[in-house]
Amino acid sequence: MEIKKNPKSNLENFSKIFMQIGLVLALFITYAVIEQKTYDKTYGELAVADMRSEMEEDIPIVMQQPEPPKQKPPPPPPTPEKIEIVEDDKEIEETVMETTETDETEAVVVDEIVEISEAEEVIEDVSFMIIEDVPVFPGCEGNKDELKACFSEKVQRHFSRKFDAQLPNELGLSPGKKRVFISFKIDKTGKIVDVQTRAPHPKIKSEVISVMQQLPTMKPGRQRGKPVGVKYSIPFTLIVE
Repeated sequence: MEIKKNPKSNLENFSKIFMQIGLVLALFITYAVIEQKTYDKTYGELAVADMRSEMEEDIPIVMQQPEPPKQKPPPPPPTPEKIEIVEDDKEIEETVMETTETDETEAVVVDEIVEISEAEEVIEDVSFMIIEDVPVFPGCEGNKDELKACFSEKVQRHFSRKFDAQLPNELGLSPGKKRVFISFKIDKTGKIVDVQTRAPHPKIKSEVISVMQQLPTMKPGRQRGKPVGVKYSIPFTLIVE
């Protein structure tokens, strides 16, 4: 048996109608939305502020004081009763002012100007140990310490070479070591002066002085840039057999 389909139950026959109805509804909704009117929200009226009252300033009222009454000027002095008349022929003493200008022919006396020379600073003799620039023994070179060491070495060598080593034995001194103390000064010109000594015998003392006076002339020491006398002392030991 063949099943037959009812033509009314076929929905495809109404599809075109449904599509047209849907399209009409969509257009109607779109038109309604476009034609819908909107209104701005309104707010209550704001109170109007009156600023004029605040800008008005209270101007103080100043009472003007009355001007004080003007004082009357003092009356003029009374005129003298008598008027003294001075005669024209009366002699008047004139004061003569002496001029201070000088004539070219007059000699001008000028007080003699006395020049005061500044006293030259005198520097006393300085010890060899504290002198700024030590005396220089001929042949010595180097810095300050090296010049000091060279000076002492040269003096000792000079004494050992010049002193008569046999003199203590000839004088009959007791055997042993004898100390001799020597001091002298290198003056501003570099010469040896003021030789002094302490020795165990007068002849040894004379020999020592003679030997030290034979030292060569040296370059003088300087203190604050000026040549000064420099004191030097050294001990020696003599061996008596």
